[in-house]
Amino acid sequence: MGEHLLAQLTKDKIIAIVRGIPEGTGFQTAEALRAGGISFLEVTMNTDGALSLIYDLREKYGEELRVGAGTVLDLDMAKEAIQAGSEYLISPNLDEEVLAYGLEQGVEVWPGTMTPTEIVRAYKLGASAVKVFPIGSLGVKYIKDLRAPLDSIPMVATGGVNLDNIKEVLGYGATAVGLGGNLVNNNFIKNGDFAQITKLAKAYTDLANEVELCRELKRRMW
Repeated sequence: MGEHLLAQLTKDKIIAIVRGIPEGTGFQTAEALRAGGISFLEVTMNTDGALSLIYDLREKYGEELRVGAGTVLDLDMAKEAIQAGSEYLISPNLDEEVLAYGLEQGVEVWPGTMTPTEIVRAYKLGASAVKVFPIGSLGVKYIKDLRAPLDSIPMVATGGVNLDNIKEVLGYGATAVGLGGNLVNNNFIKNGDFAQITKLAKAYTDLANEVELCRELKRRMW
């Protein structure tokens, strides 16, 4: 399961982070994102009704959408998220109990890391990928610097990725990116303008696909 999920994420390259959306808008938000080409949805645990939304999305979409829990800060949250059906857990931090429990349950855990020490520690403990956060504050070239010595560890760059820098971030070697408010715009959702969410999703997925096409061309040349 874990290898399959990571392989799909490596191909799709984008995790949409659903945080703080109004209750009752979950399905419309998910459908708008899916229509724009998004297949990974991270529902943060500090969103009202997060567990119910995770459960309902898994029930409705199955493997059409890969639904996980975000902002999983401790073991209790991890247990609740997995019970609700989360396919993966994502945190802003490295909590070793969360990582160990997820692996024990056969659920992917992609913990938040910033330093090379944290990245290597998480990987050695069994994380198949790490979240590098907050990339906007660290600077997108930070990914390039990390990838030089740590190119064997898949990294999901999160926090500050936008339409202007997504190609650069992925070009520097990030396996994928996490997109919160720059994609899942709560103002659009509150106003019921889900077409704008779809438009944004398509713009991001088109840029990510351009990066993948360039990589494929380079591989063929080699």
